[in-house]
Amino acid sequence: MSFKEEDPPPTVKQMPNSHMEQMKERFTTLLLGEDMSGRGMGISSALALSNAITNLAASVFGKQNKLAPILTDRKKRWRKQVEWLLSVTDYIVEFVPSQQSAKDGSNIEIMVTQQRRDLLINIPALKKLDAMLIGCLESFKDQKEFCYVYKDADKSENWWLPTVKVLPGGLSDESRKWMQHQKDCCTQVLKASMAINAQILSEMEIPETYIDNLPKNGKTSLGDSIYKTITDEFFDPEEILATMDMSSDQNVLDLKNRMEASIIIWKRKMNQKDLKSSWISVERRELFEERVETILLLLEQRFPGLPQSTLEISKIEYNRDVGHSILESYSRVLKRLANTVMNLIEDVLHADEVAQNPSSELTKKNRSTDSVAASPRAIWALDQIPGHTPSPRGTPRSMTPSDSMGRGMDQGEMEANGNSNHDLMEIRIKPAKILTKAKMSYLEKLEAYGLRSPTARH
Repeated sequence: MSFKEEDPPPTVKQMPNSHMEQMKERFTTLLLGEDMSGRGMGISSALALSNAITNLAASVFGKQNKLAPILTDRKKRWRKQVEWLLSVTDYIVEFVPSQQSAKDGSNIEIMVTQQRRDLLINIPALKKLDAMLIGCLESFKDQKEFCYVYKDADKSENWWLPTVKVLPGGLSDESRKWMQHQKDCCTQVLKASMAINAQILSEMEIPETYIDNLPKNGKTSLGDSIYKTITDEFFDPEEILATMDMSSDQNVLDLKNRMEASIIIWKRKMNQKDLKSSWISVERRELFEERVETILLLLEQRFPGLPQSTLEISKIEYNRDVGHSILESYSRVLKRLANTVMNLIEDVLHADEVAQNPSSELTKKNRSTDSVAASPRAIWALDQIPGHTPSPRGTPRSMTPSDSMGRGMDQGEMEANGNSNHDLMEIRIKPAKILTKAKMSYLEKLEAYGLRSPTARH
C-alpha cells in the first residue's frame, strides 16, 4: 500500500454540501453540550469541545502500537475534523490598537480585533507539532530493517502486542542514526507540547469544589513520611523519588494528587491575612512549596503519559473558557502521541541493542517496568470527567521512560509555520539543572528544564 500526502483541508466555501451538513450537525451537538434532547442536561461548550478533541484523537491514534503510517482514512478524518474544531478559535478575539490613515494624511489610532494572543501564538505552534508527528510516522513506510511479530498466546504475557524484530546483527549505522534523529525530534515535540499544556492548565481557575475537598493542612495531604522528607533540612528530590513506590500508575498519580493538594493549601494559607496563629512562617511555606514543585516537575518528565490528576480534571471540567479548553486538549493529545511514538522508537533501538549484544536482553525486564505510569492504557482517558463520552483506549503495553527527558531545550523561538520535522532540531539541546535554592515558580522551573510554551516567551 502506498501513502501520499493529502491536500490541506478545504475552506468552508470549498466544502461539499455533505461535509457542510456534517460540520453543522457536529457543531450543533457541541453547542448543546452533547445533549440533543433539549432538556438542558448537557455540559458546557468548553468541555464538549475538549471531549470532542480527546475522542477524535482516541479513535485515530488510540491503537498506534507500531511505527507505521496512520491509515489514510484515519489521517483524512483527523485533519478534517481537527480543523473544524480549531476553527472555533478564529472567533475568539480581542481588541488591539492599530494605525489608520485619515483623509488628510494624518495617522490616527483605532482599535481593531484580532485572534486572542494565546491562541494566535499557540494554535500555529500546535499545528506544526501535529504535522511533525504525522510526518514522523509517515517516514517509516519504506523501512525494511525491522518488523513486528506477535507472540504465542499460550506461552507469553501481553501476547496481543506486536514485538519488534530487527535484522540479524541489528540495524545499519545509517538506520541507527536516523532512528535516533527521529527520537530526538519526538523528544522536542513532547517537551513543547508539555510546556503549552502546563501553561494553559496554570491559567485555568481552581474550582471551589476542589478547594472544598482539600485536607486541613499540607501535612495531612502529604502524609507523615513524605512531609518529613519535604521539610527536612537536607533535600534531594532524586533521592526522595527513589524511596517512593512507583510500581504502578495509580501510585504515581496518588503521589501527584497529594503534592498538588499540598501546594494549593500552602498558597491559600500564605494569602490569608492573619498568619500569627501559624507556627510555620511564610518563608518556610514558600520553601516547602518550591520543593514539592521540583518533585512534580520530575514526575512530569519521568511519566509524560500519566493520566490527569484530580486538580487537572477539576480544572478541565469546570473551565468555561473555550480557547483554553481547545489549547489544553489539543496540546494534551499531541503530548501523548509524541510520548507513544518516542517509546515505539525506543523499542526498536532496544531490539537493535539486543541484536548486537544478546546479553543486554537481561535488562529488558527492568527497562519495561521502570515506567508503568507511562502505559497507554491511560493515554487517551478522560473518563473521570462527568458528561464525558468514554473514549476508545489504546492497547495496553509496557513503555519505557525517555532517557532524553533530562535534557532541556534552548530558548530559541519555534517558528509558527512549516512542516519539516527538522525544524525543532535546530533548537540546541543543553543539560538542565535542578534549581532549588533560588525562588522560582512552577512555570519558571518548566523553562529551566527547557519546557517553555510559546505564549510564555512573549
